Amino acid sequence: MPTDLPYAAEAESSLSSEELAVLRSQYYKEIEQGHVTTQSKFNYGWALVKSPTAEQQTEGVKLLQEIYSASPSHRRECTYYIAVGYYKLRNYAYARKFNDLLLAVEPDNMQAQSLRMLIERAVQRDGYIGVGILAGGAAITGIVLASIWKRAARR
Repeated sequence: MPTDLPYAAEAESSLSSEELAVLRSQYYKEIEQGHVTTQSKFNYGWALVKSPTAEQQTEGVKLLQEIYSASPSHRRECTYYIAVGYYKLRNYAYARKFNDLLLAVEPDNMQAQSLRMLIERAVQRDGYIGVGILAGGAAITGIVLASIWKRAARR
């Protein structure tokens, strides 16, 4: 679902499988060599977050959170993509948390402002879906109870 918020377009886009393969190869090559640079780990985590699969997105968030925890100088660049990852995983509470961390220090950050709007829209949409499910369940329960009551009244 493409977004009408150009600054948050990354939240809806993916890399090609070839691009992901290049970054994966670099990351695992460095693992084999016994030292992974922060940049390679970030690049691979970023690529995984942009992936269309939840499993890869989860792995990307994990890698970015490792950098976030271990390297305070890289927190700013990780924060946004962690928020994007959580947004794509539909974990809106954590997406909002990390996005708000970025907005607290960069209130004019257009990417973070656009991502905030995407998160709020998703929360609202999921809320409407939840209300619809509850209303549907209540209607079915009402119909079943009315049917039972009607049968009991006939006896």
